[in-house]
Amino acid sequence: MKSVQPKEAARRWFLHTALSYLGTPYIWGGDDPSGFDCSGFVIECLKSAGLVDEDQDLTADGLLRRCCDRTVQKPRTGALLFDLSEAGERATHVEICLDEYFQIGAGGGGRHVKDRATAWKDNAYVRIRPIGPLSGRVKLVDPFLGKKREPPA
Repeated sequence: MKSVQPKEAARRWFLHTALSYLGTPYIWGGDDPSGFDCSGFVIECLKSAGLVDEDQDLTADGLLRRCCDRTVQKPRTGALLFDLSEAGERATHVEICLDEYFQIGAGGGGRHVKDRATAWKDNAYVRIRPIGPLSGRVKLVDPFLGKKREPPA
C-alpha cells in the first residue's frame, strides 16, 4: 500500500472541501457555509487543510500577501488564482485551481449581495469555471509549497 505524504493528503482534503461547497450562495463578507464571498470560501477550505488558523479571516489581498512567497508560473491543482487591481497593487478576487484548466470559487456577486435571495437572483454562488487566458493582472500561488518561489518554467 502506497503511503500518502501529509501535504498530498492536505491538498486532496482542501479540494474535497472546496467541491463540497459547490452551489453555496455568494454573500458579501460571508465566511461560513450559509454563504461565502471569494476570500471567505478560500479561507474556509484552507482551514480544513490546516493551512490557516481557525480564528483567521483574511481578504483576498491579505491572503495574497500571506502567500506571496509561494508563486507558481502556471495553474496547478490546489493553487490559488488571484485577480489583481488595474494597477496590479492588490488582489481583488481569489479562486482555487482544480487543475490547469478549471477553477472553483465564490463569485457572480458584489458588495450589494448581502442575502440568499439576492445571490440566487444574481446567479452568485460557489461554481466551477474554466480558467481563462492569464493576463498580467493575475497572480498564482501554491499554499502547499514551502516558503520559496518556484523557478520560472
